[in-house]
Amino acid sequence: MEAVRYVRGDATSPQAKGVKVVAHVCNDLGGWGRGFVLAVSRRWKEPEAAYRVWHRERARNDFGLGAVQFVRVEPYVWVANMVAQRGYKRGGKGVRIQYDALDRCLERLGERALELGASVHMPRIGVGLGGGKWSAVEPLVERRLAERGVPVTVYDFD
Repeated sequence: MEAVRYVRGDATSPQAKGVKVVAHVCNDLGGWGRGFVLAVSRRWKEPEAAYRVWHRERARNDFGLGAVQFVRVEPYVWVANMVAQRGYKRGGKGVRIQYDALDRCLERLGERALELGASVHMPRIGVGLGGGKWSAVEPLVERRLAERGVPVTVYDFD
C-alpha cells in the first residue's frame, strides 16, 4: 500500500519520474472556467478542448457523473477530467461534489494508472468549488488509489 504524499506546489507540474496522471474534478454542465481548470488550461490546451467536445457530444458518449476522460498532454503526462460535480453556481455556497460519482471516477482512475504504470497528481479535489470536505474525499483517494499501489501526490498551492 502506498501512502498519499502531501506537498506544496502546483499539481500541473507533477513532481515524479515516469508516467504521470494529473487528476481533477469537472462539473456535469460543460462549464470550464473557474478553479483548478484555469491552471490546467494555462499549461495545456488539450484537456479543455477535449472536455468541451465530450460534453457537446454527450448524447453519443459516456459523459456524465462518474465518467472520466483521459487526455494525453505530453509523452509521459495525462490529464484525467473526472465528472464528479453536479452543476455549478457562481458565488454560491453548498456541496456540489457528488461523492458517489467521485468514487466511481477514482476507481476508473486507479485502473488506468495501474495499466499505465503511472503516479497520480492532484489538488485537494472536490473541496474548492465542489464545496466538499477533504475528510470525505481522502478516504476515497486512499481506497481507490493508494491501497491499490498507485502512488498519489496531493498538492497544496501556495
